[in-house]
Amino acid sequence: MSEQFGKTDEKKGDWLKIELVAPMEMIDALTNFMTEIGAQGTFQESLEPQSPNDFPEAVSGEVLKAFLPFDIRLEQRLAALQKYIASLSEIFPELEKPLFRTEVVRNTDWGEAWKKYFKPLRVSRNIVIKPTWERFSPTGRDIVIEIDPGMAFGTGQHPSTRMCLEAIEEILLRDRSVDQWRVLDVGTGTGILGIACAKLDAEKVLCIDNDKKAVEIAGENARINQVDDRVEIRSCDIATLTEPFHLIVGNLTAKILIKLRSHLFRLLRPGGYLVISGIIEQNKPEIEAHFPDASFPVHRLITEKEWLCYVLKKEVGRP
Repeated sequence: MSEQFGKTDEKKGDWLKIELVAPMEMIDALTNFMTEIGAQGTFQESLEPQSPNDFPEAVSGEVLKAFLPFDIRLEQRLAALQKYIASLSEIFPELEKPLFRTEVVRNTDWGEAWKKYFKPLRVSRNIVIKPTWERFSPTGRDIVIEIDPGMAFGTGQHPSTRMCLEAIEEILLRDRSVDQWRVLDVGTGTGILGIACAKLDAEKVLCIDNDKKAVEIAGENARINQVDDRVEIRSCDIATLTEPFHLIVGNLTAKILIKLRSHLFRLLRPGGYLVISGIIEQNKPEIEAHFPDASFPVHRLITEKEWLCYVLKKEVGRP
C-alpha cells in the first residue's frame, strides 16, 4: 500500500474509486462501512455475467462503487477496509470473500465522477426516475421523478426500490376506495418513495428517517419535484407517531422490519396496505413468521432476482 499510495497528501483534488464485488448479503454492511470511513458517494449495481474478466469468474454478486478522498488518511482507510472484509469473511464463512480494486480519478470533483452512472430509468409502467442533471422527455402517462442522490440511498436502481415503486403504483392507481390517501414512508433515504406517492396523487405523505443528511436530501428532492406542499420530511422515531395511515412503505432490512413490526401494524388503518422490501430470499421464512397472519394476509408478493417485496393488506374490522 505505501508504495502505491505514498505521498497521498500531495494529491489534493484526486479521488480513489473503490469497486467492490461481494455477495448481496454483505452489500448493505459494506455500504455503511464505506460511508463511515469517509466515502463521498456510494452506489450499487448488479454484476453482469458477461462483463469483462476484471474479477475472477467464480465471484458473483453485487458491485459497490465508492469514492474516497486522496488524502493523508487514505492508507488508513484502505487498511480498515481490508480488515473489515476479513471480519465479514469470518462471520460468513459460507460466502465468497469480497474483492476490491482501485482506480485514481484525477483532478475532478467526485460528484461529477459518479454522476455518469445515473441515467433516466423506467422503474414501472408509468414511473421514470431521472437524475436532476439528465434530460428526459415524458410521453403519455409518464410520471417523472427527479432525484439528486447526494449521499442518501434510493435512486431506483436497486431491485428493492423498483419493487416498492411498482407496488405503490398499483395500489394508488387501482384502489379507488380511498379519497385522500395518507402515506408513511419509513427510512425514506432520498425520499423517492414518498415523492412517488405524492405524484400518484396521495393527499399527505410523511417521510421519516433517523439520518439527518437523508432528511436534508429528501427535503430538497421534494422541493425539486414540487411536492413539498404534500410531502413532510421528518427526523423522528416511528414510536412517537400516532396518526393512522392508509399506506405504509418500509424499504429497510428484514431485521429492522421485524423490529418495527408492532409500530407498522399499529399505524395502519383497517383496509390499509403495508409494503415492505429490502428483503433477500434467505430471510423469507423469518419475515413470513412475523408478518402475514389472519389479519394481515399477503395481498401480493413481488420478486426480482434474490430480492422480495411483500404487499400486505389489513383486514377491515381489525383494530
